[in-house]
Amino acid sequence: MARPAFRHTREEILGLSVPLFAKVGFDGVSMRDIAAAVGVTPAALYHHFSDKAQLCLAAVGYAFEEKVGPLKSLLEGGEKPWDRLEAFVVDLTRMLAREKDFRRLMQWVLLDNDEQRLQSLADCVFRDLFNLLHKLADELAPGRDAHLLIVSMFGLVIYPFETQSVRRFLPGYQQQHEDPEAIARHVIGLLRNGLGINNKVTSHEHPTQGKRAEQTFLLHDCKEKRR
Repeated sequence: MARPAFRHTREEILGLSVPLFAKVGFDGVSMRDIAAAVGVTPAALYHHFSDKAQLCLAAVGYAFEEKVGPLKSLLEGGEKPWDRLEAFVVDLTRMLAREKDFRRLMQWVLLDNDEQRLQSLADCVFRDLFNLLHKLADELAPGRDAHLLIVSMFGLVIYPFETQSVRRFLPGYQQQHEDPEAIARHVIGLLRNGLGINNKVTSHEHPTQGKRAEQTFLLHDCKEKRR
């Protein structure tokens, strides 16, 4: 019986490829595996993509734009910087709670050690969002390290999901820690506290004086414990 004519669009192929890359990563899936999942021959797959690297880059870009793309508008609005950041953190956390395949795909991306693929992902997939966040970070905290601030923010949001399977066995765990709203509130609180006025060195205290006082306190505390 003749095989049906190839009808799958590039977008359909990408949508069907994402779960495969999310499950086993770049090295764990072949073009033949993807062709089988899509329902076409490998030759038909190569009609759209020159190789697996190109398909993977396109699949990650497709997933990222589908899930994270809508959040970009939150960063570009006319609201106050803090309002924009809070809206972004809340929606990002909600999305990560819903989209397990996307979370796993991003984990595989972060574990990749191929510099050429990582450079392509940074340039073609992540850079636009990072630039928007960099601009917002400069508005929120002029003079702070915007790069580390953005990376830290993502870490605060993502890590509760990455540790989900094991942290429920650790002391202090509560069921509410699985609630994306609770996670978002916690992250926003940490960011506000970390960047807030209350944590800045007061005008009458030089930064080195504050640091020296802290070192003196720690040294005294250490001596007391040894007694």
